[in-house]
This record gives sequence, structure tokens and C-alpha cells, in this order.
Amino acid sequence: MQTNQCVIGIDIGGTTTSFGFVDRSGALICETTLPTLANQSAEALVPRLCDGIEKLRTALPPQTSVSGIGIGAPNANYQRGTVENPPNLNWGASVNLVELFRQRYDLPVAITNDANAAAIGELLFGGARGMKHAIIITLGTGLGSGIIVNGELLYGADGFAGELGHTTVDPTGRYCACGKHGCLETYVSATGICRTVFELLAQRLDASSLRDVSCSDLTSKIIYEAACGGDAIALAAFDTTARILGMKLADAVAYTSPEAIFLSGGLAAAGDLLITPTRCYLEEFLFNPYKGKVKLLRSELPESSGAILGAAALAWHEVDKTTTPSPSLSRRGA
Repeated sequence: MQTNQCVIGIDIGGTTTSFGFVDRSGALICETTLPTLANQSAEALVPRLCDGIEKLRTALPPQTSVSGIGIGAPNANYQRGTVENPPNLNWGASVNLVELFRQRYDLPVAITNDANAAAIGELLFGGARGMKHAIIITLGTGLGSGIIVNGELLYGADGFAGELGHTTVDPTGRYCACGKHGCLETYVSATGICRTVFELLAQRLDASSLRDVSCSDLTSKIIYEAACGGDAIALAAFDTTARILGMKLADAVAYTSPEAIFLSGGLAAAGDLLITPTRCYLEEFLFNPYKGKVKLLRSELPESSGAILGAAALAWHEVDKTTTPSPSLSRRGA
């Protein structure tokens, strides 16, 4: 009888960890979540997560085998299998999460950061299928990015390549949580556009509904809704964000010459309010040999399950590199 293969995709966040089983086509067979409990150690999370995997495994169709595990986590290093100084997680300087899972499962296990996982997900299951060169930008609280070169994710010498969010827009600009000033993500992100709105409110006299929103209450969603209603400050904030993003994407194109750039994440959900002006600014700033050649597109991964699919894509990528993948989910003694 034919056996259907799937992998486990795990997305670890500061509040919630999501995981599910994904087949070769990118179909999410089943999924669930559990609280990460960020104040606890990684060594405490892994057994709870493995118990959750075993419970969810009962929902798999008969004759389904599991071939690998992919993990997306903040500050994860693919080359070392570690999570290093993760924000919002009390895990210390470094923990080898891959080894913790290999102690429990005799399967290929790989880990990378969430933005890189999204990039591999776009390559295997999304709009970048069939492409050899692409850049995937995730616009959330910060700005994450993954770079595909020759059909492979670019990790660099130390495993941390592709951090476009921490390239410099203005060396004397906004303070970034990383300790630098003027990082791209302080301008182009959900938090960045809020900072832009407050600067515009201080600089301009336009009537705006955003003047009635406190600093602690302002969100990118509120700005989006105001822009849809024609609010001048909100529209200017999106234009400013698009200009900076287009300028820095033009720099990135000069490094890797991608076929396409994909935007994902909450801020990208603004659609044409962000993507159309960004596309125009990208063309304006591009070096002449690249003009008219690079597509700027919205991610084709579903927002609700994109993180799990990205982690699963990483697992499939590892399975494809393994000459003798394990035929079934084999749990070591827990």
C-alpha cells in the first residue's frame, strides 16, 4: 500500500507556538497551537511540544509517514542549529534546539529564523516556485528578509546573511532595538509607520483623525483604515514608507539581481496602498540595467498558515538533501 509523506512545521513565537503536518504539495493536513511560556527554558518547551505533536499525529490519515521536522524561530542559526539571544524568550545566549529534537526523533531536523522560513516557503509553495533568484520581505513588528540565490537560501559565512532590516537608512536616524541608529525596520514595519505618523503630525497642520489617537493606541491597522478614508497624514505615511522601502530594495537588487521581490506580513496586507508606490520608487532608484526587470509581488502564502508552511518547506528542503530519508516518524525515548 502506498505511503503518503508529510513533515512537521513548527513556528515558535514569544507568545504562541504553532505546528502542523504538511504534505509534499504544501497542503496543511492538520495544525494546532500551544502557549510558548516564554519565561520557561527551551528544554521545558520541547517535551510539551513533542507531546502536542504526538496528539496531533492521531489526526493524520492512515498510511501517512513523517519524514522531517522544520523549525522557524527568532534568531535561529541554520548552520549551528541554535537559537541565539532570542528576543522575548528566556532561553539565554544560545540553545541547540535541533539537538533537543534529535534526542527525541530519529528524523532530519533543521531550524532557521522566521523570515528565512518564509522565504523557503515562498520558494517551494508560493509565488517563487520555479525561480532561482528572489527576495522575500516580511513586514511585521520589524522587517525580516530571506534571499534566494541559485535556488538556495543565502545563509552566508555565519548563518545570519540577509538581514536587510538592519541595513542603514540614516546613520543619525531612529534608534533601533538592535542598538544601531537608522535601521530600515525602524522606518518600514508596523512600528516604523507609526513612528512616521507621529513625525508627520508634528511637522504638518493637516486635519487628521490620527491626531485623536494616543501613541500607545496607534497601530498600522488604524493608519491603514485612515488612509482608505483619504486621511492626508495616513496617505503621506504610506508614501514615505514606500519611498524608503523602494530605495533600499533597489540597493538589494544591485547585490543579487532577483527575478522578483515578494512582500508578506501584516503591513503588506495594506496591498496597493503600499505595493503600488513601492513599485514606482523601486523603478526610480534602480540602476539602469535592472529597470523593468524585477517584479514586486505580494506573497502567495496564506497569512494564517504561512509560518507553519515556511517551517515545513525547510523540512522538505532538508529531506530532499538527505539520500536516505526516514520512512516514518520514529520517536526516541522521551
